[in-house]
Amino acid sequence: MTEYHTQLHRPSTAKRPVTQIAGAVFTALTALAGLSFPIATQAQSALPSGTDALVEVEILDGGVTADGTYIGALRLTLADGWKTYWRAPGDAGIPPRFNWRGSRNVGEMSMTWPSPEVFSTSGYRTIGYHDQLVLPIEVTPAQPGRAVRLKGRMELGICKDVCVPSELSFDHQLDAKAGRNPAIVAALASRPYSAREAGVRAASCRLKPTKYGIEVEARITMPSAGGTEVAVIEPGSPHLYASETSAKRSGQILVAKTEFLPASSGNIASVDRSQLRITVLGSKHAVDITGCTAG
Repeated sequence: MTEYHTQLHRPSTAKRPVTQIAGAVFTALTALAGLSFPIATQAQSALPSGTDALVEVEILDGGVTADGTYIGALRLTLADGWKTYWRAPGDAGIPPRFNWRGSRNVGEMSMTWPSPEVFSTSGYRTIGYHDQLVLPIEVTPAQPGRAVRLKGRMELGICKDVCVPSELSFDHQLDAKAGRNPAIVAALASRPYSAREAGVRAASCRLKPTKYGIEVEARITMPSAGGTEVAVIEPGSPHLYASETSAKRSGQILVAKTEFLPASSGNIASVDRSQLRITVLGSKHAVDITGCTAG
């Protein structure tokens, strides 16, 4: 059990209260996604009846760690050829939302996203998973020693030739006596490397006002993650969303650039560099970098 606990905490994923698990940039991004894809009603004959035939959800048990935290996972199984999206879905994807209303004895919760894939959909770059997604969850009970119940729903987009909004409900009491679950172990092992593991020596960010928001240019000193690297810069604020990130490598330095825009009407007051999250996706591995210095 100790080895399992060590694997779980390798990701640099900060714990947050359960009410803060989902980001709040979804509204603006979903609006963009709605403009980018044909809607399901334009191709109903190509769809199985109901989204239940396209994606199913179940909660996996992984037991309890030596620290008393519960291990579980959401497992999404997709119909052949269909995919769903990462937490930052790209220029035209639909980001997931989570609602944990009805859960019991949940104090803190953290999720570990496995390294996603990069897709080209209708000329747009999207980021996500095909066939199956196992999303590990660690729960700290509000009352140690008592049962933990995970209940709620997940709103997500699933896409093939068309993009279909879907809502999945779940309700499961985690099994404290369950053993190590191979599917959860594999998902944890496929998470991005930390900055230290990937040999990141420096990450700085230069901010510049634009007509509608703030341009962010990140300069990351690190070995190549392999192939043509794709970078994603997340603002770490529910009041902002990011446009697609461009990336270009020059020797040991990867330069990534995006623009932060307000999630609702108004201007951007400030950007906290310490809250920025930079993910680099390469053919060899992915890298998760938290925060950057002034550049």
